[in-house]
Amino acid sequence: MSSPKKMRETMIIVGAGIGGLSAGCYAQMNGYKSRIFELHEIPGGCCTGWKRGDFTFDWCVSWLLGSGPGNELHQIWLELGALQGKEIRHFEIFNTVQATDGRIVRFYSDPDRLEAHLLEISIADAKLIREFCNGLRKFQKCLTAYPFLKPVGLMGTFEKLRMYLSFIPFYRVISQSITTLMTDYSARFKEPLLREAFNFILYEKMPKFPVLPFYFQLACHANASAGVPEGGSLGLARSVEERYKRLGGEVTYNAKVAEILVENDRAIGIRLSDGREFFADVVVSAADGYQTIMKFLKGKYLNDTYKRLYTDTIKQPGMIFPGYFTLFLGLNRAFPESEHCMTHLLTEADSRQLPGIFHPSINVQFRNKHYPELCPGGTSVVFATYFCDISPWRALNEGEEQASRFRRGEELHTLAVKRGSRYALEKKRVARFMIDYLNRKYPGLADAVVIRDTSTPLTQVRYTANYDGTVLQWQPFVEGGETLEKEVNKHGPVLPGLQNFYMAGVWVTTGGLIRAAAAGRHVMHFVCKDDGKDFAAQVDDSVPLPTHVVVTAAVPRASSPQRTLPANKQQEPESDAERPTATSSTRAPDTKASRVKTSNPASSRVDL
Repeated sequence: MSSPKKMRETMIIVGAGIGGLSAGCYAQMNGYKSRIFELHEIPGGCCTGWKRGDFTFDWCVSWLLGSGPGNELHQIWLELGALQGKEIRHFEIFNTVQATDGRIVRFYSDPDRLEAHLLEISIADAKLIREFCNGLRKFQKCLTAYPFLKPVGLMGTFEKLRMYLSFIPFYRVISQSITTLMTDYSARFKEPLLREAFNFILYEKMPKFPVLPFYFQLACHANASAGVPEGGSLGLARSVEERYKRLGGEVTYNAKVAEILVENDRAIGIRLSDGREFFADVVVSAADGYQTIMKFLKGKYLNDTYKRLYTDTIKQPGMIFPGYFTLFLGLNRAFPESEHCMTHLLTEADSRQLPGIFHPSINVQFRNKHYPELCPGGTSVVFATYFCDISPWRALNEGEEQASRFRRGEELHTLAVKRGSRYALEKKRVARFMIDYLNRKYPGLADAVVIRDTSTPLTQVRYTANYDGTVLQWQPFVEGGETLEKEVNKHGPVLPGLQNFYMAGVWVTTGGLIRAAAAGRHVMHFVCKDDGKDFAAQVDDSVPLPTHVVVTAAVPRASSPQRTLPANKQQEPESDAERPTATSSTRAPDTKASRVKTSNPASSRVDL
């Protein structure tokens, strides 16, 4: 990357997901005048939620890394204004796994409780259980040393040395956990229930994951830094959007980018689908990686590494995360006996009923326990998902995967598309099967359903244009993610031969929301370096810091005196066509004090 001859001042950012919003915030903090162009009508990308009747269906955040202090991840969220003024809820249990015979394993946040619980299940596995929990305790201390603020590729010799030295006390647990697959580690348990359950700690089975990411997630949870933020996923995105606007940034919605304009191997702007062109000194794409490289730039700027990644590796099984099949249910009563999050392992017969399923399991969350403000009192929201291959849904689809149309004189890009009767009927069949299955696990659930909504990986394509409906993009610990990280660490989030162009978001890293947020920070480090400027960032102090509560595992959620909804009318979308747009606000209109008191009585306040 050669330094530009003149100082660059203006910037276009493609995509208002968390990665794009983060890049915009840090651009404004560093003196650039930026503008974000977003396909959808709302911010957030996959970090979203939408209204259905009296319910808000929250689609993304089940745990948020960095939601609590004591690590660099938390600082990024505070710089982006994502958490300020909110209540962060921390669950005592990360996830519960139920085997097909009904037995369960609870993965407690506290390593001591986890160890005691696992020993109750299998004293024969005492040595391995204590080994795992001791490793988790060491990772709790390791988190403070984990670098997130500055990209490794820009660290100087002494910065790298300091980073490596900080990991010396944890060298053994890191080296062992990163070289041992969880599938191999779990196979060492004598108890079949533990052998199976450990693979589903992270909700879905991740067959290529070593033990290290399991430790990392659980350690963050144990350190009260993997909770959920009041207001939910769209509320999180809205908070970052508001921070961006307070910093002077501008967002243009319903703006579908068709091309990144290039002149003399320099990115100079964008062309929208309606023909309008916009120009800037710098272009940053936080949109889908395949769309950006192969369509916006027509595949022109590829070295051997990127050519292999985007023409071959991306098509290989297991290189990118799959999308989800999702069932949302609005229920007219509370289910206090339910756990907030449980992965149900399926029999072969049940698994065969779910097209595109990768591993025989369904993750079921009662989202009203995460976000009680997003549904009426005394009701429940079920969020049931499984990792899903897009292929069987594509085979049923008879229309376009995404289409732009005019409505009331305005061109919109995420409106419903006609996918045909086979697609719609299959969605209905899968929804009915999942409701029947859930009714077996939670008696009375089927009769309590007042509204439901479903989505497939094609729905994700429609709303985000993500390749094959992927949610988290490149998978770590396999060829795709490892190759990408080496390339970015070596050369930065750029494409060879193209100046004034950068990429941000999860396509230049591996992982979830915090990775996307960090990528927005990192790309501005590279932009500032190329412009000979010192990078600057500030915590947003315009809103009070977040508060924290622990949601206890033992106390059932009490019934609320507020009204319930009649179950005599089930509302059911025939297809993606009837999934509504998310509203501009996901918060209930009551005060915070009353909301905490009446909507979440199972919580106990603690200082973290």
